[in-house]
Amino acid sequence: MTNKTLLTQIEHLAHKAGEAIMAIYQRDFEIETKADQSPLTEADKAANDIIVAGLKALPEAIPILTEEAVSDFAGADAQGRYWLVDPLDGTKEFIKKNGEFTVNIALIEQGKPILGVVYAPALNATYTGGEGLGAFKTDQNNQRQPITVSEHQPEEPWRVVGSRSHASPETQAWLDQLGNHELIPMGSSLKICLVAEGAAHLYPRLGPTCLWDTAAAHAIVNAAGGKITTPEGQPLTYATPTQTLNPWFIVHNTQ
Repeated sequence: MTNKTLLTQIEHLAHKAGEAIMAIYQRDFEIETKADQSPLTEADKAANDIIVAGLKALPEAIPILTEEAVSDFAGADAQGRYWLVDPLDGTKEFIKKNGEFTVNIALIEQGKPILGVVYAPALNATYTGGEGLGAFKTDQNNQRQPITVSEHQPEEPWRVVGSRSHASPETQAWLDQLGNHELIPMGSSLKICLVAEGAAHLYPRLGPTCLWDTAAAHAIVNAAGGKITTPEGQPLTYATPTQTLNPWFIVHNTQ
């Protein structure tokens, strides 16, 4: 179930949520701490309300799993479909006001992300993609271009994107084994999008993430010709949403 009309609808919904986020971003805001010690702001809540209402208003009713209301999710539908939402990915980057935060909306079918939108409202950049639709980036000048992963050439260093807020010793050890590389720091799901658009070859995440952190960008990188696997080579799957933590994974530049 992927089509241009649905992708456009989800893109508009992400932009609407982004507008609410930016209204809060430009003033002082309160910060709460969730049970897992991660931060929560007014913007997370406002974006979540907009996205959930928008998804419920679509012609076809599909269950919704969102970071901000995990307990409300009763499971995928009979076709194995559900929406997977992170209304504000990169809350730490939002609090730091460095612009590297995103709105993430993905459609999952039989454990696979088949459609995704990632919107970075402070950067005015939108990434979209889906099965059979290709992958695209719309930049700050509202120029929309198709994107694809880039091939690594033997003579060049690997361009590796890494987290601003979640570096780990395991990641450093992995990079040491990789060899000649240059590191591109980035926050939120934009790390996966950099591989999708060819700005980076690899993104290793040898640390914890949740399903909603990756699904939308996963759909986009798939549509751009890349893939996400565990270090052992198994595909990253969303088939068991009761298990909200992802395993370690690597975003690759090629299939």
